[in-house]
Amino acid sequence: MRYAQTAAKTAGLTLDTVQIRNASDLETALPGLGPLHPDAALVIADTQLLAQRQRIVEFMNASRLPAIYAYSEFAEAGGLLSYSTDFDALFREAAVYVDKILRGTNPGDLPVQQPVKFKLMINLKTAKALGLTVPPILFAQADEVIE
Repeated sequence: MRYAQTAAKTAGLTLDTVQIRNASDLETALPGLGPLHPDAALVIADTQLLAQRQRIVEFMNASRLPAIYAYSEFAEAGGLLSYSTDFDALFREAAVYVDKILRGTNPGDLPVQQPVKFKLMINLKTAKALGLTVPPILFAQADEVIE
């Protein structure tokens, strides 16, 4: 959150946070967004949130709150857009490492890898429902557009 706060400040934005530690926190956290009057929402990468994606997406869309999500499954579930690690590419790279280790490479000799491929998904149907126009530059960078 520290990095997100710094980035928001640099961009001249205010970042309000809502803490969600488990699924039951959604009961108060989602309605708690209302008094903050956000212009948009960022739903971070968290497996507990991923498990509740349909509920979260439905709330955001019903509230007409544009949101970006950290997993593509949110966009597939009707969320506006997602920008996430390309897990297929990440798993392929992991398989290469497993192969190297099984062929005798010492795991300590392999460099630590960070994700280098990311996936941008835009749900055009949701954008239209929210009355948003997606800029052409964003379309050009999208890996997948859901219509």
